[in-house]
Amino acid sequence: MNHNAPLPPLSPRPLRHLSEVHRRVVTAGRLRTSGVSVAEANEQCRPGGPWQQILPGVFLLHPGPPTSEERLHAVLMYAARESAAGVPAQPGAEEPHRPVYAEAMITGLAALTLYGFSSTPPLLSLDRIDVLVPRMRRLRSARGARIVRTSALPAAEQVTGVPVAPVPRALADAVTELTDAGAVRRLLTEAVRGGHCEPAAVVRELNEARLLGRPHVVDAVDSLLAEGRAIAESRLYRMVQEYGLPDPVWNVDLRLPGGPHLGGLDAYWPEQAVAVELDTRAPRQGHRQDDDALWSEYARKREHLERLGITVVHITPRKLRDAMEQQATVVRTALMASGDRDPAAYVVVLPR
Repeated sequence: MNHNAPLPPLSPRPLRHLSEVHRRVVTAGRLRTSGVSVAEANEQCRPGGPWQQILPGVFLLHPGPPTSEERLHAVLMYAARESAAGVPAQPGAEEPHRPVYAEAMITGLAALTLYGFSSTPPLLSLDRIDVLVPRMRRLRSARGARIVRTSALPAAEQVTGVPVAPVPRALADAVTELTDAGAVRRLLTEAVRGGHCEPAAVVRELNEARLLGRPHVVDAVDSLLAEGRAIAESRLYRMVQEYGLPDPVWNVDLRLPGGPHLGGLDAYWPEQAVAVELDTRAPRQGHRQDDDALWSEYARKREHLERLGITVVHITPRKLRDAMEQQATVVRTALMASGDRDPAAYVVVLPR
């Protein structure tokens, strides 16, 4: 077979049954089922030939450089289980085939770029695209694809037609490869400021990846938590305004007259004895005992305040982001129910 020989047919069915990208990027397995042997495919990939092998077992059916879309699908075809990397279209199907990639998803910087991060490079400038697979898969990183393994594969998000790891997991996989403190800080800050995820979810993934022992990551996490708390407080202010709640006193400490400190609160309605406390805790590596102690402190403070007749509404930043109206209803209900309770003990309210 020479370079000028006609290309062997790719499929007994018309190519319109495949999606556009899958007319250009195919696996060796799909070629075999279409009657093209490995030897014939390799012949087409010789220098000057019309095809190229972009990854082991994955072929690009044109000679030019691959597009970003072609690179993404090629990496997924390489990493996904062959039986599901390209399920054939049903005979007579009118819609282009949409592949199902089993046990593989884009992660790292490429995933963040797909999510629309401005602090990540464009796909074409990435030397390798990270792909997340189960730990037991027998795969090696190859030119253009870095295999990232996990013991528990998360549920993928569909972004631009490809499966992508959730933002916190993609962040952790990206940070693993970064040594520049500024780059790490920009990524983490954009994740929270852009509303992609909450700080606690990011820190949890960084903890799982054992990255919180790296000084430049710890510094970025400290900035992230401060950023996350500021955003949560801003959402709390907005909730009170948008849903017509009475104005509370903000960021106060409570004390018993001449007695001990009762704790700080993010918002407090003195007449109704209703308080809101934001839970912005995040897990930290090697600090499980500290985390447990902090939660115990939260619980003790809440129990103490409620024994004094003060209703405490506990809100997480995620609830404020995803269900603000519901949280406003919870607070409004607590305020309305204050008249049915016994009067609260007198407490001193001080600015925090």
